[in-house]
Order: sequence, then C-alpha cells, then structure tokens
Amino acid sequence: MQSGDLITAGLPYPPQKRANDGVIRVSLSDDGEQVRRVMRILGIESSSLVAGVALVTDGILTAEYTVNYKKTHSQTLLPMLDEIGRLLELDLHTVDGIAVSAGPGSFTGLRIGSATAKGLGLALKKPLLAVPTVEALAYNLWGASSLVCPIMDARRNQVYTGLYYVEEELLVEKEPCAMDMHALIGELNARGERVLFLGDGVPVYEPVIRRELTVPCAFAPAQSSRQRAASVAALGYLYMKRGEMVDAAEFKPEYLRKPQAEREREGIEL
Repeated sequence: MQSGDLITAGLPYPPQKRANDGVIRVSLSDDGEQVRRVMRILGIESSSLVAGVALVTDGILTAEYTVNYKKTHSQTLLPMLDEIGRLLELDLHTVDGIAVSAGPGSFTGLRIGSATAKGLGLALKKPLLAVPTVEALAYNLWGASSLVCPIMDARRNQVYTGLYYVEEELLVEKEPCAMDMHALIGELNARGERVLFLGDGVPVYEPVIRRELTVPCAFAPAQSSRQRAASVAALGYLYMKRGEMVDAAEFKPEYLRKPQAEREREGIEL
C-alpha cells in the first residue's frame, strides 16, 4: 500500500477519491501515521412551517439554523445554508451526504426541501439520506423512557404519526402513517403505556388527548417539540454509516397520501 492510500474495510482507495459509503477513513501521512478524516452530513428540514438547516460533523452538531415563521421555505432554506457556510467557512464539496426530511408533511414544504436537497446532491455529486419526518421528530427526545408519539396535523381530524422507543436506541413500534386522531388515541389506550407527545399536532389535539386518553401522558417542551434539522442530520449520519443512501436523481418524498385538492377532485372521503 502506498503512502496516502485510503482504507475502508481493508480496501485501498486512490487518495483523490472520497467514496460516499459512510465509513470514516484514515489516510497515511508521509511518515506513516494514520490521519483521520471527518464525515460531514448536511441536514435539511422543510416538512412543516419549520425550516431548518444543520451540519453534523463526526457525530457532533456543528451548526443549526431554524426558523418557525410564516415564510415560504424557498425564501429561507438557501439563505440559511449560505449563512452556515459563511460562518463555518464550509466548502460544500467536503460534505459527504445530504440528509433530508423525507415526509410525511406539508406537500409544498416537502417539494421545496426535496428540490433543494436534490439540486445540491446532483451539483455536488453527493448521495441523499431520506429520513422519515416523524422518525426525526421522535429522535428529538432521545433518552426518553416513555413511548414517543409524534403527531403532525394533517387536517380533518387526521394526523401523521408513528410510535417509537428512544431510550437506548431508536426502535420503530409503528411505521409512519396517516390516521384519525381518535383512532390513534384508542390504540394508545389499548397499549396501556405512558405516552410522550410532540409535533405541531399537539396544540390542535391536546384538548381531545386530555379528554379521551386514559393512560399517563406528557408533552415535549418548546426546544424539542418541533421538527429540527439537527435530528435529520444526526439520523442521516447514522444512515450514512449503515450505507442507507439514495441517489439524488432517484429521491422522492413520501407524502403518504394525495394532496387535498386531488383527493377532493376524486371524491375521496377522509
């Protein structure tokens, strides 16, 4: 092996190549010492009113920019990215992968986030890491001992949700889905466990939760109750290490259901 070769699972790579398989590599310096290379994951969140961009470097949150305000994500995401790049003096070509909140959520928000992530991925020749929105929400509460139930308001008494345990590792008890809020409460009552709620569905459905839920419950505090690009990037970091990547040209967000206008045209009753 020549000095400067990159090592991944015992296989040498030419030093000018940086394969995007998520493994942190080391190179050999001229004196034979191993030099560790970092892994950077950019996270993009746009599935709701919240817009966010974050950077995770070797498992450490390096930067996060979040805005929860009534501006379109097309007005906020790229300026956020520019600001983070300026503050960190970040060359985007050194990013290893782009984690994006993949849905469910706002159709418009997901489209904008998807277009932004795909554009960056194609331009930089980097893979995308598709992180389910409700999974990233649950990851906000890492270490919680209760059953975690993210709820995103999907209108007409519907929520986007899933069920997770996050005390020691992220375990999926219920895959992301759209369902009636009353049906979700019934399912939680049947499980008989303490539940921790978070998401933009909480302000909408907290009264009915308190009225109908028969098991103990709590609601996440402000700093962890909404989508965070940091959680998207942190999960993307884990996905990258596991090799769970998507080609930028092939990525599509997961809406879980058709847009409201299309459902109304087809006469679908929610």
